[in-house]
Amino acid sequence: MSVRRFLVSGRVQGVGYRYFVQVEVGALGLSGWTRNLRDGRVEVMAQGDPPALAALEGRLWQGPPGSRVTAVEAEQGSPPQDPGFRILPTPE
Repeated sequence: MSVRRFLVSGRVQGVGYRYFVQVEVGALGLSGWTRNLRDGRVEVMAQGDPPALAALEGRLWQGPPGSRVTAVEAEQGSPPQDPGFRILPTPE
């Protein structure tokens, strides 16, 4: 199992991006969470097999209709606290 943290930039808030991520993560058998950030990006923390994480990164570049992704930064992440996948509130 590996953990990746993705920071997605572009037009990714207000277009259903977090719900898109939730569906894609479920389809790939990953766990973790996603949330909007105050700076306009979306953060995704995902845990699973490396090939599934690589597939998720490709799907993050696509996004839902109405989105326009300009960058996806990926780095090693910390394992999620809870099983499954959650949409978290924007941090304070």
